[in-house]
Amino acid sequence: MVGGLQALIAAAASFLIVTIIVALLIIVCKRNEKPTYRNRAHDRAQARTRALSRGSNELSSITVDESASFDPNLRISMADLVIATKNFSADLIVGDGSFGLVYKAQLSGGTVAVKKLDPDAFQGFREFQAEMETLGKLRHENIVKILGYCVSGSERLLVYEYMEKGSLDQWLQDASSENDTSAAIWSNSGVRLPLSWETRVKIAQGVANGLAYLHGLEKPIIHRDIKASNVLLDSRFEAHIADFGLARRVDEHSHVSTQVAGTMGYMPPEYREGLTVATVKADVYSFGVLLLEIATGMRPNLPAVVDGKEVVLVEWAKGMVAHNRQMEMLDANIMREELSEANVKNYFEIARSCTSEIARERPTMGQVVESLNAISG
Repeated sequence: MVGGLQALIAAAASFLIVTIIVALLIIVCKRNEKPTYRNRAHDRAQARTRALSRGSNELSSITVDESASFDPNLRISMADLVIATKNFSADLIVGDGSFGLVYKAQLSGGTVAVKKLDPDAFQGFREFQAEMETLGKLRHENIVKILGYCVSGSERLLVYEYMEKGSLDQWLQDASSENDTSAAIWSNSGVRLPLSWETRVKIAQGVANGLAYLHGLEKPIIHRDIKASNVLLDSRFEAHIADFGLARRVDEHSHVSTQVAGTMGYMPPEYREGLTVATVKADVYSFGVLLLEIATGMRPNLPAVVDGKEVVLVEWAKGMVAHNRQMEMLDANIMREELSEANVKNYFEIARSCTSEIARERPTMGQVVESLNAISG
């Protein structure tokens, strides 16, 4: 009995010793494997880097380290643009567009605007490509003309024709700006004078013409971000639509979007319902909001207070029109002398129709152009 117990204990001890030895061997083996694992992980990382590098090299044949000019009289290179903008000096910033800052620059061919895209901007490269593909082919007096582009590594620059009067947003909302020295539009105190009603109608007509052109192309182009800061003004206050970073051509591939595009206050109500399909009617709605902003001087994304309740600009405007209070809606800076009340009412009627809650009830931009041209000022 005792001998059997001793044998059992000896067997158990032997099993325990063998188990410990095996465990130690496993540990040793795993330790020996760790460098190999790290090496494999490193190899995979290097392989991924090489793959990305190959993709980058393939892409560079199209965009990276490349400059192009669409004006035979204008030479564009990264070195030229760095010098022309004084290494992108803050003193030369003339605008803050979508996905980047805009600088004033002097090149051999004259004064230009240089847009430096933010390399960290969301989908910045796609937006850059959209502007290249869109603006490079557009030719219309109310569409800003792109003169060329320059890309080097992560730096992406667009070169536009320079607009002397800046953006419409600056004129509507920044009465103290001093970017212009034209005596005809400045008071003796150095403060920029407000836009007249006639000039505001002229600007609205220009934007409408530009949009009608875009929508009337064989493959219509939807801007998707019509707003005051995306309207530039030349020396004669002619309007030029700019910033096509969100633009889409209407075809079987590009008109469907899974993301809401645009700016709060300008976006159509169908976006609230989750309908993000890019349509020309969405541009029409944004333009209608812009019409209200041009006439009232009120920001679309800031609520108005009516009877103690906050409402958006479109809702406020519809209520005012319903009560025949159109003249009260005008920006207080607009001179009332010789102002036609009938024209003002027609103007706000156009804005009302453009901002209809039901997309199919909104007019086409061609119809809007005809209606606005009937307003003499």
